[in-house]
Amino acid sequence: MRAMFCVLSAASLALASCATEEQKPAAQAPVETKPGAPQAVQTQPVKPVTPGKPGASPFAALKDPGSILSKRTVYFDFDKFDVKPEYRPLVEAHAKFLRENPSAKMLIQGNADERGSREYNVGLGQRRSEAVKKMLTLLGAREEQIEAVSLGEEKPACAEHSEECWAKNRRDDMLYSGEY
Repeated sequence: MRAMFCVLSAASLALASCATEEQKPAAQAPVETKPGAPQAVQTQPVKPVTPGKPGASPFAALKDPGSILSKRTVYFDFDKFDVKPEYRPLVEAHAKFLRENPSAKMLIQGNADERGSREYNVGLGQRRSEAVKKMLTLLGAREEQIEAVSLGEEKPACAEHSEECWAKNRRDDMLYSGEY
């Protein structure tokens, strides 16, 4: 038992002799200068800069009116389902958001105006939602993050019978989980 105590004591002494004292910054030596000559400048450590608001969720951008992500509608020409070039930046921004947030899920609702049969409009709405989904996946979003459905003419944004109103109904609405 005494031998064990001696071994432990020797080990403790060896470790204690290796410990170092906390390093303190060296004090600046006083500088003697001639009158009018520049003097030494004291500097403070720089704090790290973190972008964004601390603790802010990336999903906050979806509701920020200043963010492109708050825009969620793609409009189409009459009887068409190709995404117009003017909506490419919007789709690219949502694709980037989906890429960077793998837990995000999106529902794309394809819509049509009231002209055409019910079956035709359901099919056209589906082709429109699939067109945006394909563009999102080609830009890097995962297919399992996106569901494309058609509402046909069942959810109009405008109920008047005019070209201006019909143009508002030929659209895809992009909704994130919690919004549908």
